[in-house]
Amino acid sequence: MTEVVAAATQPRAELRGISKRFGATQALDDVSLDLLPGEVHALVGENGAGKSTLVKILAGVHQPDSGAILLDGEPIQIAGPARARALGIAVVHQEPRLFPDLTVAENVFIGHAPSGRLGTIDWGSTRRSARTVFDQLGVRFDVGAPVRGLSMADQQLIEIAKSLSVEARVLILDEPTASLSAHEVERLFTIVRRLRDRGVSVLFVSHRLDEVFDLCDRATVFRDGRHVITTSTGKLTTADLVRHMVGRTVSLFPKVETPIGDVLLEVEGLTRTGVFRGIGFSVRAGEIVGFAGLVGSGRTEVARVLFGIDRRDEGEIRLGGRAVSFASPSEAMDAGIAYLPEDRHQEGLVLDFSIAQNVTLPILPRLFRRLLVRSSTERRVADEYTKQFDVRMTGGEQLVGAMSGGNQQKVVVAKWLASKPRVLVLDEPTRGIDIGAKVEVHRIISELAASGLGIILISSDLPEVLAMADRILVLHEGRITAEIPRARATEERVMFAATGNVEPLGDGDASGGAVDG
Repeated sequence: MTEVVAAATQPRAELRGISKRFGATQALDDVSLDLLPGEVHALVGENGAGKSTLVKILAGVHQPDSGAILLDGEPIQIAGPARARALGIAVVHQEPRLFPDLTVAENVFIGHAPSGRLGTIDWGSTRRSARTVFDQLGVRFDVGAPVRGLSMADQQLIEIAKSLSVEARVLILDEPTASLSAHEVERLFTIVRRLRDRGVSVLFVSHRLDEVFDLCDRATVFRDGRHVITTSTGKLTTADLVRHMVGRTVSLFPKVETPIGDVLLEVEGLTRTGVFRGIGFSVRAGEIVGFAGLVGSGRTEVARVLFGIDRRDEGEIRLGGRAVSFASPSEAMDAGIAYLPEDRHQEGLVLDFSIAQNVTLPILPRLFRRLLVRSSTERRVADEYTKQFDVRMTGGEQLVGAMSGGNQQKVVVAKWLASKPRVLVLDEPTRGIDIGAKVEVHRIISELAASGLGIILISSDLPEVLAMADRILVLHEGRITAEIPRARATEERVMFAATGNVEPLGDGDASGGAVDG
């Protein structure tokens, strides 16, 4: 990585003494930041640190209460998003904001398409210009195809192409990798490096610290709306960065070593035609079994069958030694299985409901036999579980949609723990939450295992799986390609199996044997 020396060149963009208040909340307090040409600059911090507010000020969505913004040394006012684009400031959001029924070319040039003689849009020129932009990025696209149905990674590339189409001088990437596979992330990083080499200033906002060190030249840390430090990533360690973010020294993966008990869940020959086949494994009391693999490997699909969302075509599931078959999630829950889904907003929570309503939702028939709901009982049950997980809230009546991502995730865990499961399936439990919340969720997972629960941890975050799991099952295209004990698990071994390479097995098979690599 090329280390950028701040004094060597004039900053492309400068923010000096920026402050912003929303009601009683001081979102930014006298913060300063500079972005250099040909630099990838990380902006990190916990949720609520002020990162999103700063991004929105640069994008023209919010106006600062005080301070100054300079672009190539000249003071500017960013009166709105259109003005930001005209100045060459482009933002790629975590969730692409595209028009699904328009073509790729139309999305790239929306609002500034080439015009013909009579002022109408020149569609031929629009498509040619779009191809030129993608050629600059080094990727091939059918620019005449509609956006609907394209992968999240391709949509992110279209967003970046949009920024090139307005000749962006400053490119802001706001959590761009949250929904991408490892291969897609690497392709995105290759393109970002090309843009850096062309002199574009890139601001990279991310919770993934390994990406910060892999991609970025310098890093700035915000905490509680204030600037903490800006320095070269080469002068930082992960522990340094975390300490600056949370204000104290923390253990990233606080796993408690727990005695492993009796088998709780056994799966044998589990098959869903066209999705996965021949899946076999077991989960014991106090054990965390990690599911690793690339996007589309079948991890979530196995979990959905275990929880009764989808039906299996073949195979057997035994819970406590007894064969079970679930026609619905409620049957799985009654039997002692709980599932925390990957998408907490769409599948895990009702954002317009209160914390108490969300926590008690799965157990309403158990709490209120005649379905006459008492708010006081809801709050009492919710308080019991939210206190256990240190959920930061104003009270059980607070709407879940008004909480931070980390606290929302704690509410999802509390919701399913209220159902008193024996086996808990966690699908991407720390996706999209900040480092402080991750530490808390990891602590909760470890404590739940120590209490005797059997846990299946599905995660695309390899360091998380390696640190938290007692065993790791690796899936590729719907098959288990390796089972790796904690003591022998490495990123290289997991990725080897995740790409379809089957390691020779030891004393057992893929449902219980150790890998002999």
